[in-house]
Amino acid sequence: MTEPARKATRDAYGEALVELGKRNGDIVVLDADLSSSTKTSVFAKAFPERFFNMGISEQDMLGTAAGLAASGKTPFASSFALFGTGRAWEQARNDAGRGNLNVKLACSHAGITVGEDGASHQCYEDIALMRVIPNFTVICPADAPEAREAVFAAAERKGPFYIRLGREAVPVLAEREFEVGKAQLLRDGADVTVAATGIMVCEALEAAKALEKQGISAAVVNVHTIKPLDAKAIAAVAKRTGAVVTAEEHSIIGGLGGAVAETLGEQCPVPMKRVGIMDVFGESGKARELMEKYGLTAKNIAEAAKEAVKRK
Repeated sequence: MTEPARKATRDAYGEALVELGKRNGDIVVLDADLSSSTKTSVFAKAFPERFFNMGISEQDMLGTAAGLAASGKTPFASSFALFGTGRAWEQARNDAGRGNLNVKLACSHAGITVGEDGASHQCYEDIALMRVIPNFTVICPADAPEAREAVFAAAERKGPFYIRLGREAVPVLAEREFEVGKAQLLRDGADVTVAATGIMVCEALEAAKALEKQGISAAVVNVHTIKPLDAKAIAAVAKRTGAVVTAEEHSIIGGLGGAVAETLGEQCPVPMKRVGIMDVFGESGKARELMEKYGLTAKNIAEAAKEAVKRK
């Protein structure tokens, strides 16, 4: 069987920026001295007059992006997820969010698969940080083509966006239609629903295959938009299967698991398990080794699904 193509979402981001730049002269890009890692360097080469290296000054970067947005530009601001959402959170809230400005914050190196950079650079709190800010749309693409679509969608829609991107090359999934705020049912099932986001979507599909061999039919939903959450679709599939597992490369606190739990608690209470990073810090290591150690694999999802089904 042929292995699927692999590509990092950060690479798709850089390429999409260049495409946007050719179409729209109001697209500007800011970076916090990490352009070779965030892949904004390709935009800088193509459009040097519209690229601004703000230095190691993420707060200034977000404030400047807000000013550019207020002046009619469409700024994409980038850094590592930890710095862009953590160090500059106040500016994201007070400048971009509170002003409902057209700032697009797209951060790479999210999650634990930053790997050898270690706990100081790994970020598994960013979804929680950004989805709590009013007016922000929060997107976590599952693969490179979806990251490209998310960038174009962000450019077309007014208001602040946070797009979560990764360092590691990940499998390219089957072609599908992308729409902000609309979850995708990638695989139907009758016994349990696995709602996944980002790189965990591929793991969820593998888990569903393993569960099928054990007589458990699992639906897999790609929740690329964490906010606004497609609550209607999630509640509907949860009601039909009667059990839910969430899977994310993020803390189980405040991310996809929290968002889905909030929705189900109000609309459709069913047995639920969250697969993600527990309330701990990471460590340095190979990306795959870290996923296995911290319970972010298809095997972990399948085990959680069986537990949820038992509680029905």
